[in-house]
Amino acid sequence: MDAHPKQFSYGKAQLSVGFALDLVQDKTEGIFEKATIEKITQSQDAVNQIVEKKKTVYGINTGFGPLCTTIISKENTQKLQDNILRSHSVGVGEPIPREIAKLMLVLKVQALSQGFSGIRLSTLERILWHIQQDIIPVVPSQGSVGASGDLAPLAHLFLPLIGLGKVSYKGEIKETAEVFQTEGIEPVTLGPKEGLALINGTQFIAAYGVKVVEKLHNCLATADIIGAMMIEALLGSIKPFQPELHTLRPYKGNIHVAHRISSLLEESEILKSHEDCSRVQDPYSLRCIPQVHGTSRNAWLHLKEILHIELNSVTDNPVIFNANHTISGGNFHGQPLALPLDYATIAACELGNISDRRTYLSLDGETTGLPKLLMKDTGINSGFMLPQYTSAALVSENKSLAFPASADSIPTSLGQEDHVSMGSISGRKALQVIENLEKILAIELLCAAQAFDFRRPLKSGVMLEACHAAVRSKIDHAEEDRVFAHDIEIARQIITQKKLVEISEATAKQHDINLNSEYNELFNLY
Repeated sequence: MDAHPKQFSYGKAQLSVGFALDLVQDKTEGIFEKATIEKITQSQDAVNQIVEKKKTVYGINTGFGPLCTTIISKENTQKLQDNILRSHSVGVGEPIPREIAKLMLVLKVQALSQGFSGIRLSTLERILWHIQQDIIPVVPSQGSVGASGDLAPLAHLFLPLIGLGKVSYKGEIKETAEVFQTEGIEPVTLGPKEGLALINGTQFIAAYGVKVVEKLHNCLATADIIGAMMIEALLGSIKPFQPELHTLRPYKGNIHVAHRISSLLEESEILKSHEDCSRVQDPYSLRCIPQVHGTSRNAWLHLKEILHIELNSVTDNPVIFNANHTISGGNFHGQPLALPLDYATIAACELGNISDRRTYLSLDGETTGLPKLLMKDTGINSGFMLPQYTSAALVSENKSLAFPASADSIPTSLGQEDHVSMGSISGRKALQVIENLEKILAIELLCAAQAFDFRRPLKSGVMLEACHAAVRSKIDHAEEDRVFAHDIEIARQIITQKKLVEISEATAKQHDINLNSEYNELFNLY
């Protein structure tokens, strides 16, 4: 399937990170094909048979959690499903980003469309209506332990189905009932098992995982570009990036990064100017970019591959195979995502750590041949001393956030849920660390661009020259002290808007330079 297809078939096509983002950003329309509708209907029929035959199945005609032995009458099965959304809506804290809430809707539709959850087509169509109309539930950020699914956030996500809770509507936060009145919509009356199917699952963790994969992907590519700019500015050697070195230790991420750095430095006048210098080897923050950036890429790849499985899995409980075959298992447990998310958090921390070391190195002045603190008239001017303070603070903050949430477990549900993943915390922390990383890279970009200027009239490779020109179109060279916070914010926006990655790729294509390694397909979002 091509990137940005016009339609995505829920429950039939494989959902990737890229396709999930396309559905959220309205680049692609989500549909149900006939075969998927048949599977959904068969699963619903199986649940109806269970209710009619009064066969005891968890969550259909029993209470929840430690109340699993309490039998619920046929007459009360609807009330049971309604109550589960109300009782589990216990989230606290600031609302999650609107995009993540919309991602949760997309991921839940994909999971329920597999046809093992007993959900009705009409209920799925209502969720799809929320996605297509961009009427997105407000979901608190805290309250999930990531075990019996993301119970609290998912309960808040689906409160609007029964006319409760709040939604984001045309740029405002409104009560669902008010929006339904405006739109002429009636609340859904939940059928047997539907409430449980809606709140059981890992869609909160997985939605954060999608954003972590997307944002870290951009940071990794951007860090390579800024790192290459620093190699040029600090007169670093190209030898540590030669392919024959990395074939001796063939990690995919290392090979990919080494190739990218070599391509970025292709035809550089700056490199040629110091080919015969007396320096034997560079500091690790330059020389070991393939090993450090590459390892973070490997961690990213691991998360992406795990997430691809998760986005196309059934994480409900119980799972309905047919009216005579149901399994109450643990597919809702967040552990498969929690550990890789914590791994990705550490990978992002290290990317910031080595970035800060390069920033610090650029200020030295003595070993680099650059002005101390990257400014000619220091004393009266502090130069770029203080931006590195901010970088150091952010690096330290990230280290404090790097302790794995998945290393903790607190029993809940009167001991029924006696081991939990805390994966929701893993996801939120990972995104927080990456947002700090974007600021750390912004500071390195400022320093790299400033240092780059001092190598004139020599030029670098065409891609780095294009990236430097883009920075200079927004941020002037600093001759004296100014409010650098403004520059940092502009640099951060350049990074978060993926400008350097887009410019480097467009320039590579224009000049017929192969920026991508043999592993490029692995390291994309689709």
